[in-house]
Amino acid sequence: MSPLDKQQVASGREVPLTIQAFRFIRSRWVSIVVLSALVLLPCYWHRRIEAGDLGSHTYNSWLALLVARGQAPGLYLVRQWNNVVVDLALCWLGSHLGFIAAERIVVSACVLCFFWGAFAFIAAATRRLPWFLVPAIAMFTYGYTFYAGFMNYYLSLGLAFWAAALFWRGTRIDWIVGFFVLILTLVAHPMGFGLLLATLAYILLAEKARGGYRWLVDALALLALCAVHFYLLRLKTEGWLGIRALWRNGADQLVLFGARYLHFAEAVGVFGGLCFVVAAAQDWKDSPPIRSFRTPLTLWVLLVLSALLLPGAIWLPQYIAPLSSISSRVTSFTAIVGLCVLGSLRPRRWILAGLTICAAFFFVFQYQDTGRLTTMERQTEKLVAGLPFGYRVSYTLYFGENNRINFRHLVERACIGKCFVYSNYEPATGQFRIRLSPTGSRLASSDPGQTADMELGEYVVRTADLPMAHVYQPDEADLTKLSIRELAAGEKNGRVGYRPPRSETEQPSPNHSR
Repeated sequence: MSPLDKQQVASGREVPLTIQAFRFIRSRWVSIVVLSALVLLPCYWHRRIEAGDLGSHTYNSWLALLVARGQAPGLYLVRQWNNVVVDLALCWLGSHLGFIAAERIVVSACVLCFFWGAFAFIAAATRRLPWFLVPAIAMFTYGYTFYAGFMNYYLSLGLAFWAAALFWRGTRIDWIVGFFVLILTLVAHPMGFGLLLATLAYILLAEKARGGYRWLVDALALLALCAVHFYLLRLKTEGWLGIRALWRNGADQLVLFGARYLHFAEAVGVFGGLCFVVAAAQDWKDSPPIRSFRTPLTLWVLLVLSALLLPGAIWLPQYIAPLSSISSRVTSFTAIVGLCVLGSLRPRRWILAGLTICAAFFFVFQYQDTGRLTTMERQTEKLVAGLPFGYRVSYTLYFGENNRINFRHLVERACIGKCFVYSNYEPATGQFRIRLSPTGSRLASSDPGQTADMELGEYVVRTADLPMAHVYQPDEADLTKLSIRELAAGEKNGRVGYRPPRSETEQPSPNHSR
């Protein structure tokens, strides 16, 4: 009998999950505090949290303060009800505590929401506490979605896990609580909300269906995915992966800063598959375990297929910039559902030991690579420190082949309180709360295409852009070394410094709808 069911049997009635959760916290609070502290270590082991678009979140939160004070001509703020929670928190805390402290507080809260939300979701799916999967949950907590810096979406996913757990196994009281969490999920990011609704619809129908009706539910879910696929073909899209998308099974969340992560993710994927096969074979001797993992397994398969049927980016009619990295975002959810499949089998110490070793390698890799980024950010801060306040800055930076993370926003964060990054894409997209006035602004480009050209080093500098400085990498042999120079009218901003072949350069943040 699972720990989650013991109290219900003892009392003779169903105990709401929310009450069980409070009892669990009260009885295990020491373990929870210690584990939470360990999970938060990557947020504190360097001077700054190096997580892709997080730098842009923080920079634009500072810019929003200037706009509110009337110190950012040509920019204005609009009320926005979603995709803005992290930005508002950074803005408020940054104005009171400084942006370094604000980042640590906000990101730590998002990490704990994701980690414990995933823990609760797996517990609901498997009807047991998934302690032996904690190392894997920690790895996926710091996967691609985190290091890409999609913080509003990341928070939305964490909330979605909590809501899914409450609706899946909860009582009426839990459903009331889950409804409020569901609303918070929507406010954090609509994509997380959409994933939650689709998952809940499938789970609730699949768990109630019996016999052949269960196969009907699976068929209808696949048809729904196909319908979405053909509907999206009517819109402007790009980045269809084809059969390669089937590799995006959740393990791709572990591919971050270079080739070694690719090999590592492949090894973890193979290990996870072997764990499932061996454990399922052993459990089968006692009783067929298919019913315990059928729903998570079929849901995982549908999520893997969604990477095949969804594009990488979609241009919605009301925006000039795309919602990007769609399939890459979905696999955060895919990874946790995959852990639900493994967690449905009896816990094994050897699985815990293997996952712990994997996690040790993963976090050592992260420490090394984020340390390099911290070194680069320190250099950037020194380079821009000598600029007069209000100076414009652009940059062309590259972190090597096979890197998936857009780390360039570290320049934006270095500019806080000193200068303005002219390639800041948020105001021009119309998707965020900072907007450009019709007359434009000297603080940000009015053309999303220009911001991409600046990051690629293809932007031809205009006289009206000056004065503007450019941060670049002068030494191809050591890409962590940075320099800064003055730009002149008529030249390409990336004329000097290292520029990899265009085919090797990963796309700069194409105006993400984070």
